[in-house]
Amino acid sequence: MGALESNTALWPAEGVIIPIDDVEIRVNGAAHPFHLGEVERAQENWQREIAANPHLFDGRMVLQRALRIEDGRIRGEGHVVPYSTFLWWRKTRAEGAFHLFAMPAILSSDGALILVRMGSHTANPARVYSPSGSLEPEDIVDGRCDIAGNVRREALEETGIDLALATVEPGYHLLHMDRAVTVIRVYRYPETAAALVARVAAHIAADPEPEIDEAIAIFGPDPKAHNYPPFIPPILEWLFRRETSL
Repeated sequence: MGALESNTALWPAEGVIIPIDDVEIRVNGAAHPFHLGEVERAQENWQREIAANPHLFDGRMVLQRALRIEDGRIRGEGHVVPYSTFLWWRKTRAEGAFHLFAMPAILSSDGALILVRMGSHTANPARVYSPSGSLEPEDIVDGRCDIAGNVRREALEETGIDLALATVEPGYHLLHMDRAVTVIRVYRYPETAAALVARVAAHIAADPEPEIDEAIAIFGPDPKAHNYPPFIPPILEWLFRRETSL
């Protein structure tokens, strides 16, 4: 199979959410070109990052080199890079890379979206968004990223909520902004928002090293209600508009 090339000229406008049937990210065993070209600057930036937050860990994750949307799905090619390389890319947003990550839209029986507030020791302190994380080496199965497995693992680790117990909508939705690509899947629970938030609180209390400070039930699309990252307000607007039309 030849090298994959991106087709961003055919993508929807930034902030527009579209349905997709599937996500296929294959992993190239070679070093990411961005990492090779920026490794020294990435390490210099890493020293600044850990000076500001010594809790950060330079683990490994998948950073995409190319992405295509075609035939109702997104295809991509990624490389395993140090987290320090990703943090540097996040500042530069260089054209040689993309960051694709998947997030669950966890919906309660009374119409709330369950988000979490990240801990002060994380790379996104006090930010409010869905429990999620970058694709990691443990998500790679037979040379491809297991998107559903990644989403379940991250949600379970952060919140104690098992997505395997939810009613799952088929397919995904996709949003892109500034070379960051968010893949969204809807998970519905029979519990109320209060019950789900309480479940997360119990998980945090029992976790010796929790990643999050709390779970928050969101009942509307107000973009200023919490400290959201830029990709969350478009998702809230789309999701709550969609729910009222069902």
